[in-house]
Amino acid sequence: MLTVTLYTRGECKLCDQAVEDLQQLGEQFPHRLVQIDVEEEGLTEYLEKIPVVEIGPYKINAPFDKRKLSMTLGAAQDRQSQLEKIDLDSHQKKLERGSTFGFADKLFYWLSHRYMALFNLFAFLYVGMAFLAPVLMSGGYTAPANMIYTFYGRLCHQLAFRSWFLFGEQGAYPRENADIDRLISYEEATGLDPDDLEAAFLFRGNSTLGYKVALCQRDVAIYGAILLFGLIFVMAKRKIPPLPIAAWFLLGILPIGLDGMSQIISQLPWDLLPVRESTPLLRTITGFLFGFATAWFGYPVVEDSMLETRRVLSVKQKASQLESAA
Repeated sequence: MLTVTLYTRGECKLCDQAVEDLQQLGEQFPHRLVQIDVEEEGLTEYLEKIPVVEIGPYKINAPFDKRKLSMTLGAAQDRQSQLEKIDLDSHQKKLERGSTFGFADKLFYWLSHRYMALFNLFAFLYVGMAFLAPVLMSGGYTAPANMIYTFYGRLCHQLAFRSWFLFGEQGAYPRENADIDRLISYEEATGLDPDDLEAAFLFRGNSTLGYKVALCQRDVAIYGAILLFGLIFVMAKRKIPPLPIAAWFLLGILPIGLDGMSQIISQLPWDLLPVRESTPLLRTITGFLFGFATAWFGYPVVEDSMLETRRVLSVKQKASQLESAA
């Protein structure tokens, strides 16, 4: 028997007419009708096209009439008859897969609807745990705080002169060559050699200077921006188009690349550029631009993929329910 998928929504007269026409054609072309509400499934690509009918590899968009439905059903029935005559194993396996909705299908169907909640939760926890470390240190809970620092230390350089500090005299202690007059420098505040990177990594703060966040300033900005765009994307019902790749490069890659690479090259022993140290503000701006632009470029692409997953699995779920009820 043919499976006919009708993409529809509430209060759609054309959709109601398509259902009526399909019912009248049911005796001539036996089929089971799977109706998918595009609003419930978030299939935004179909909103301006409904009703849409799919029968095997054949798809027709509105407007269409009973005659066109009859022709499409006839073509699909002929195709199915030919496949059954030659008894293709692949065709039989496809039919079997289409009539079952297993655990993996349920999992991916659930993920296709809720993946943004998981992404945003991860970003929130990732940034939040980094800020939890100095809170715990300030409260005297050094053991769990050090566990967080150790974990993030494998993911971020955690250099004290490029990190934010909480509960201290200043929010940051940049190196002297960053040339920020209003802030006490890292060297002056800690008495440590600014070129000793291991010491800067290990220094987590004290009761006077405060305690550093477990992610550097740039990483805080990157993941904070990813979280911000993720929340905006959800509030916009995931309908924001992707950022063009050229804009992603100009807004996201170029600023962070110039700031970071010029800093690295200037501090090499070959004197290729005048020595410079980026500032907390520059790290934050370039990190934010990179994170926000990357999420803007990537999340809509993921949504397109998830739309197709929702479409396929919603059809499979409804077809499985009809099979079970039959």
